[in-house]
Amino acid sequence: MANECDVSKIVTTFLLNTCRLPPCPSHRDVEAAIHCAKLAFGHPNDKEEIRVIPLTTGSMAEFYIKPMLPHVGDIDVMYHHDNMLAIPRGHPPPTQLPAEFHNYAQVFEIIDRVPDIIDSHFPGYVYLELRYLLTECTDDDNYNAVEYDRGRYAANISDNPTYFIHGPAVCQQRGSDTMFPIDVVCCVRCLSWPPQAAYWPTRRRNYGWPDSATLDRVVSNGCDLVGVAHRQCRQHEWMGKCQWRLSFSRAEIVLINSWMPVQQIVYHMLRYFIKTERLTDCADNSGAGTLSNYHIKTLMLWASELKPRSWWTENLNLVRICVELLNTLSAWLTDTRCPHYFISNCNLLDKSFNVESVASILISIDEEYLSKWFVKNYIGQCAQLCPSYIVRLFCDVDTSMQLQNAVSKIVHWRLNNPFYDWWLAVDLAESAIPAMLPVALKSLNVRSCGCWMKELAKVDKRFSVYFSAVVLLHVARRISGNGSSDELMDIVATVLGHNTNNSSSVLFSLRNNELNASELVEIVQKSALEHLITYRQLIARDLGSVVTFVTTDFEALYAYKRGDYQRCLQFTQNVHTLLYARIPLLRSIPLLSDFIQLFDDDIVSLTAMTLIVNPECREVNSDERCPTANFCTNNGYAYISQLTLSLYLMIQCQLKLHHPVTSLAQTLDYIEVAHVRHPRERVLDQLTLKLIERNVYRTISR
Repeated sequence: MANECDVSKIVTTFLLNTCRLPPCPSHRDVEAAIHCAKLAFGHPNDKEEIRVIPLTTGSMAEFYIKPMLPHVGDIDVMYHHDNMLAIPRGHPPPTQLPAEFHNYAQVFEIIDRVPDIIDSHFPGYVYLELRYLLTECTDDDNYNAVEYDRGRYAANISDNPTYFIHGPAVCQQRGSDTMFPIDVVCCVRCLSWPPQAAYWPTRRRNYGWPDSATLDRVVSNGCDLVGVAHRQCRQHEWMGKCQWRLSFSRAEIVLINSWMPVQQIVYHMLRYFIKTERLTDCADNSGAGTLSNYHIKTLMLWASELKPRSWWTENLNLVRICVELLNTLSAWLTDTRCPHYFISNCNLLDKSFNVESVASILISIDEEYLSKWFVKNYIGQCAQLCPSYIVRLFCDVDTSMQLQNAVSKIVHWRLNNPFYDWWLAVDLAESAIPAMLPVALKSLNVRSCGCWMKELAKVDKRFSVYFSAVVLLHVARRISGNGSSDELMDIVATVLGHNTNNSSSVLFSLRNNELNASELVEIVQKSALEHLITYRQLIARDLGSVVTFVTTDFEALYAYKRGDYQRCLQFTQNVHTLLYARIPLLRSIPLLSDFIQLFDDDIVSLTAMTLIVNPECREVNSDERCPTANFCTNNGYAYISQLTLSLYLMIQCQLKLHHPVTSLAQTLDYIEVAHVRHPRERVLDQLTLKLIERNVYRTISR
């Protein structure tokens, strides 16, 4: 292969060009947002209306780069209950709380040691003693505090009936309900920076990282308490149940997002190397500690603070940087020392760690070895994502020129396909939100709507618009079946207030007691269609070069529903565009319960028939789990493509407007092409096309 210097340079150039800033959210971002919203309002306490406040943490929140290979394994979500919080020992109880908290809350004091518990102090691990009950005053929104008797400590496990925390510290969900593993961590919120890390904000920093603004932001976010005991205390009868770990996940998100792109790329490279080489699996099963991703994160945080900017940027060589950091990690492992980044005198390694073999592996790594390793195990894997002609280039890369040519082809392909992840995110959102909403509707109110829109807007504001449309369709269906209510009107007001600038006239009409149910339904449906149309237009702006789809499908559908067939026909003139699209990724419209009201009786009947004939589809749609894995490809039976819908509406309008037989005959060619464009498993599309074909033949034969 090429010499060491050339290979290091090629690897560096490749990673800098392919780990670009993301132009769009990913499907992982969408699933994390949906799960956070579901977690916040999926399991309310009916008696006390206690809610949980979720936060996406870990790699999902920390990385802003977009490598070609996955840099996110699990989706990590922390959550805290809105009726409890922690304060440092000796601090007075707060008189005001953020709006997310309940009107009453239990306050726990963070303490390092408990009397009569021998050797109970481990840096970074604490206990929570119940100290106050806060109750909000209705007059001034301040909180009054009532003091508890001392000696009551919060347990960190779910099977203790005495205390206050629900669920295990970590609950991992896998399988058909999620596309990716999700780690859910319960915590207690602390709004103050803990005294255990008091030295961190003020210690001397020679190279200006983090800067003062970042420091202030980190400190103002406080910390969290996670219900897990120190490894040496887990078997202890009392400490194992009542010990908590200080968590700085919020601080880490802020700090890692403040890194230069090169630092995030190095962090990604180190994680990928350690994981691929299975260096976290080198310990035996005797209970000894193992090398973890948190040790890599700590290594990077210290390097970011202790290394000058020039060390990262001058004569940039990503492989060299990684080698130096891996050698530093080797020294840490050899000396059994990994200083906690935030807490002084806290060592993340101890004698129980069986990492001698890892240390010997890391110290032997040099630039030549690591360069070739990344060519084979990283760039080679990236090539597998590309067309076959690029894959073949890696069969023979004996010279620098051959390697450079192969790598440049990957980079070119990557840069010319920037929106594929965006398409996956859109596909998942359009599928999962309507499928999830029936579960969310069990607790749908003004607050939950706001939570859903907030979480989706974190990913992309356009998804919040789409969610709002689905909610409005649901409200219209509820009004049609059971009439209006103040609760429904409040939900509509919340949705319109978030997404429209001219909602006042609509809200005035909705609250006008003179309107009957059908008039209310029409107004809400129209607002829903306006949101859907806006969403289509916004998405088309970015995705038009990736997926061929039209922006007038919902306008055509609404015009047809109102009997304006001439206008509907104008909106369906884009059938040619869909029929002969260069990329056959057909956009779809869900035919779930809230969307079905937009369609005519024939489509409704075909959908019902499909659900009856295919029990599997019926089970998916009624499942209360998040069915993102089932809907992410739009191959479910409860979807109709834009092409099929446009053909259906066009021909129905031609029939109703009594168009000449010759114009109808031309549509038979369109139907034949559409049959080919839709795979067999898209049963509803195939049935609809057969219905169109039958209607045309029936008219022609008269």
